[in-house]
Amino acid sequence: MVSIYDELGVKPVLNAQGNRTLLGGSTPSPAVQELMDAMGEYYVDLGELMDAVAVKISEMLGVERSLVTSGCSAALAVGAAACMTGDDAAKIKQVPDVTGMPNEFIIQKQLRVRYDRCMTIPGGKLVEIGNERQTTVGDLEAAIGPNTAAVHYLAPGTQPGALPIEEVIRVAHSHHIPVIVDAAGQVYPTDLLSKYVQMGADLVAYGAKYFGSVNSSGILTGRADLVDIARKHSFIGFESGGSDSFGRPMKVDRQEVVGVYAALREWLTTNHEDRFEAYEVRIAALKLNLEDVPHIELSRHSTPPGGPAEGLLVQLDFQALGKTAIDVVNELRAGNPSIWVRSPNARPDDYPEGQNSFVIRMPTLKEGGEKIIAQRLREILAVA
Repeated sequence: MVSIYDELGVKPVLNAQGNRTLLGGSTPSPAVQELMDAMGEYYVDLGELMDAVAVKISEMLGVERSLVTSGCSAALAVGAAACMTGDDAAKIKQVPDVTGMPNEFIIQKQLRVRYDRCMTIPGGKLVEIGNERQTTVGDLEAAIGPNTAAVHYLAPGTQPGALPIEEVIRVAHSHHIPVIVDAAGQVYPTDLLSKYVQMGADLVAYGAKYFGSVNSSGILTGRADLVDIARKHSFIGFESGGSDSFGRPMKVDRQEVVGVYAALREWLTTNHEDRFEAYEVRIAALKLNLEDVPHIELSRHSTPPGGPAEGLLVQLDFQALGKTAIDVVNELRAGNPSIWVRSPNARPDDYPEGQNSFVIRMPTLKEGGEKIIAQRLREILAVA
């Protein structure tokens, strides 16, 4: 039987990189997939389903309100719109024309990433503060004005020189300005799914792929009034709430909505110590298969440093090998199946010159994939 990969002429990928959108984000567990498949038996009023799931998610996380979205970026976009328009039907309809409403989102220079542009989708404008060295409270105070809609914060905010979130919330709230947190992958330890709201953040966005839902799903949590307005800006506000909102293109299907609920429930009840212990077994087996390869060093890798191990760090003596990490990574990708690994110090697709290491991560690698990777590496490094 011809596989769908052969039929379409695309390579299957062994994902040892992580929950990356480009690779499909995540693979739901069999239990989650079963509940998603069950939604195919009937159609459903998506407004009713979205609201029912929102109640369950809010209860699980201990937050005032939640909203399922088509990813973390979509959550940030509708959250940004809510901060600009308030509960004003005319302004909601007016977006992305922001005439007559605050539309500036303050963001620290240290916390800039490519993804923060999603705040501009509904007409927002990013106002960068601070310099290469640091951002001060004075910088934040000076930037707040009549056009400020909110302060954007990239969690966990540990970049050197960045203001801590506690200080940002304190200053913003003293000016009655909301704080929106991009907490995309901040899902473990599991208390991170509630932490930022409990600290006082007004809106917090997560990518649901990081806790086992499908690639195209996310959640927005936080203050009831702002999440309710964000709902009006979303596709479901357009479809079931009579709101002429910009968010109509960012829709989710019934299977995805249930997938978020089921995956979150599973994530919160999973024994994560057992999960990491299973990674340790696979890491040890991979390390054993590679220990006789010359000119490489192998060690357990954790994110963040000091946390439980979830991968194997491979460091190359590229002068002795005659190959850099870039060379090895490219050869891994060129095979069939294609193998994608991760650099600990750079974007996976943008290795700096001289990069000499990569990580083989277990969370998204299918069972037994580490054996294929070991064999491929031995071939690439010419070890019998």
